[in-house]
Amino acid sequence: MEHAVGPSSPSSATQLAEVWARIRGRLKEEVGEVEYRTWLRQMTLAAVQGEEATILLPTRFLRDWVRGHYGDRLRALWQAELPAIRRLDFRVQPEVRASDARPAEPEATETALSSDSPVMPATSQPRVTARQLAEPAEHTGLAEPLGRAPEPRAESKSEWSAPLDPRFTFDSFVVGKPNEFAHACARRVAERPASPGFNPLFLYGGVGLGKTHLMHASAWAIRELAVAAGRPPMTVAYMSAEKFMYRFIAALRSQSTMEFKESLRSVDVLLIDDLQFLIGKDNTQEEFFHTFNALIDAGKQIIVSADKSPSDLSGIEDRLRTRLGCGMVADLHATTYELRISILQTKAVTQGVPVPAKVMEFLAHKITSNVRELEGALNRLIAHANLFGRPVTMEGAQEVLHDVLRAHDRRVTIEEIQKRVAEHYNIRLTDMSSPRRARAVARPRQVAMYLAKQLTSRSLPEIGRRFGGRDHTTVMHAVSRVAELMQADSAFAEDVELLRRMLET
Repeated sequence: MEHAVGPSSPSSATQLAEVWARIRGRLKEEVGEVEYRTWLRQMTLAAVQGEEATILLPTRFLRDWVRGHYGDRLRALWQAELPAIRRLDFRVQPEVRASDARPAEPEATETALSSDSPVMPATSQPRVTARQLAEPAEHTGLAEPLGRAPEPRAESKSEWSAPLDPRFTFDSFVVGKPNEFAHACARRVAERPASPGFNPLFLYGGVGLGKTHLMHASAWAIRELAVAAGRPPMTVAYMSAEKFMYRFIAALRSQSTMEFKESLRSVDVLLIDDLQFLIGKDNTQEEFFHTFNALIDAGKQIIVSADKSPSDLSGIEDRLRTRLGCGMVADLHATTYELRISILQTKAVTQGVPVPAKVMEFLAHKITSNVRELEGALNRLIAHANLFGRPVTMEGAQEVLHDVLRAHDRRVTIEEIQKRVAEHYNIRLTDMSSPRRARAVARPRQVAMYLAKQLTSRSLPEIGRRFGGRDHTTVMHAVSRVAELMQADSAFAEDVELLRRMLET
């Protein structure tokens, strides 16, 4: 790495590395852990020459974002350390061809080792050190000189394990009523791995509700707490059930099953995602069952996720289903409106972009089934606003997300309609399906039937069944009666239209 020579410049690469580490540390303190991981952790220092420092980022979008949002502050931090630095040059990390690759220079490697941080480009996977276990998403940000490849890294014994996602920590997980029990269980496992009653931990729920996030968060916390307590680093292996199957089959074909078994059973924590993929895969289930027993007997922690509870996983062997249910089983329910708002607010703060409350409310009402899709919609909206230099607005949201919103236009459920109408008219939800005929109950029930006909694709007989097993002619009468009242009573019509808009958005 090049560095400047002068009275205000560091005399060695080691001192320059220390300066860069202090700058990154101060910036991390200012913006917070989550924002730093999202936008700044992949910065690498390529060169310091004369009055200019060159900083690399892995993508053009990330380069533009960091330069636009943090450039001035980074320059001020540099000048506080080295007054001679007056300019920062933000560039995209160049790709390195295999034919150009050669080992890193000894001086750069020694500098990295002295600060307990490996030297490598931002796009590579770091080797694990104690410091990195405590800060799992971090790397030093010191780049190789432009055009050079990093020092070749020895393959890990557990190369079949997928890396943990640095975004998925307990700090970035938004807790609400639907997921608070699962979150508490994951925290308990992180603090006391393999404790009785919590091994295995089985997390289940629909797509995009946070199962994978909690698994990764538990693994990061287990590593951090082990290091903080002065214990040996914990070995964590994470993979999907599909990857488990493919690795097992590959081991059979290459006649290396013993190596596969030993590698898998030597870990301290095993995380298996989407276990439902093993349904019908008898041989793979048997291997997983034996691995499961070996780890449990050895006092190792297992965390498993699936879309259904163990008892509902038809196609899984009884002995395996029984073992899966012998620990702690925690479900993640569908998100509530309040939780979706909290998720959007947290995401907006993390990205450092002001998002109007009306836009968040609009998205939280519109995208209800999947947190990933909800976060993706917000990311897309923020990226569009930043790329074109425009503020986030309701009009922009409707324009940019037209395809997502159209896909959700007719996804209102009868249950949502019943709940919203019951809340609006201050009656019990059970009154929607009760035999009561008092007007205070019958009229809201008719409104709910009318809205179910207008906003869902359900047939009249099906709507009737959802309202206490009523006949389809009862639904027809309710629909026509509400339509008549809306024409005769403008206040009533406004009331129904208000409910419709609330449900549609």
